[in-house]
Amino acid sequence: MRLLPLAVLAALATSPALAAPCGGSFADFIAVMKAEARANGLGQAAIDGFFHGAQEDGKVLKADHAQGVFRKTFLEFSQALISQNRISNGAANSRKYDAIFQQAAQKYGVSRGILLAFWAFETDFGAVQGDFNTRNALLTLAHDCRRPALFQTQVHAALQLHAKGMFDPATTTGAWAGEIGMVQMLPRDILERGVDGDGDGVISLKTSVPDALLSGARMLQGLGWRAGEPWLQEVVLPERLDWAQTGLQIQRPVADWVAMGITAREGKLAKGLRASVLLPQGRKGPAFLAYPNFKVLFEWNKSFVYVTTAAYFATRLEGAKPYAAGNPDPALSPDQMKALQQKLAARGYEVGKIDGILGAATRAAVQQEQVRLGLPADAWPTAALLAAL
Repeated sequence: MRLLPLAVLAALATSPALAAPCGGSFADFIAVMKAEARANGLGQAAIDGFFHGAQEDGKVLKADHAQGVFRKTFLEFSQALISQNRISNGAANSRKYDAIFQQAAQKYGVSRGILLAFWAFETDFGAVQGDFNTRNALLTLAHDCRRPALFQTQVHAALQLHAKGMFDPATTTGAWAGEIGMVQMLPRDILERGVDGDGDGVISLKTSVPDALLSGARMLQGLGWRAGEPWLQEVVLPERLDWAQTGLQIQRPVADWVAMGITAREGKLAKGLRASVLLPQGRKGPAFLAYPNFKVLFEWNKSFVYVTTAAYFATRLEGAKPYAAGNPDPALSPDQMKALQQKLAARGYEVGKIDGILGAATRAAVQQEQVRLGLPADAWPTAALLAAL
């Protein structure tokens, strides 16, 4: 029997729920994870079966540290992901699985456009689900010190799925971040919100379209999705709008935006709801009203450009016309964006990691500096702003 180091034993005694130390010896980390599993009531056979052959995957860490795709602008990202082929496949799948989408709407309140968009972007409608060993991917990220709490929780969820006969640690594969199946759900979400949509007694998000779509719908409902409400709508803005009022951090009744001169590009604005004015590339680019359901999507994916693109694609799949791209000011280069983040951080703003990615925190800081400098405060960083700082 292998004895654990005193430091590891102390960590386990201090916080048995999430005690495994990140970094350091992988063998010691595995030993603590096993001890936690025993403390959670799992049998030794299930524990041994899950961890047999477990190893770190360097390719997982490489993928985690190299997410350069999210440095693209909304226009670049959306035009790369949304093709006529994807729109056609979305329409075909909408017809093919119409009964499932109706069930998702009736039971969970989730619109088919949203499910189709994530199904398309996550796995190309199930065609590309990832070939990383899921057990090893989760353990690698749980041992890494960037987000250990998140992934240690997912390891324990995968352990429970394994004990229930729903997860084979040797053969289950998926994305590098541990997501499984056609709509790429993490083990904890599968454990808590998985649905046997085809009634065969098994929840299989990799091979069953009904299971995958209804599980995704149930997950969104659990995250706060509001039935029958929109999520994103393209709008036309007046030239003299107070740009400092835009951004996801400000929500107003739709009636207020109407009073300011904002109109729907097609159709009508939703009455009785609150919304934010979303300008992915500033006042000269596409403009949207983001309703409360829009923010729920960040529980599925944290990337601003990804969520905005998926939400917009969902509207296209439900009949909306292509956005008016406008003529936004040129984006900063990755090096310029990093320089901007460094300047903002030096001024006391919390912008997170200096990574060259225009995330929510950087956008908020940009907008505040635009207000201070007397520039149009549309949260879109320009060379003029960088020079002014």
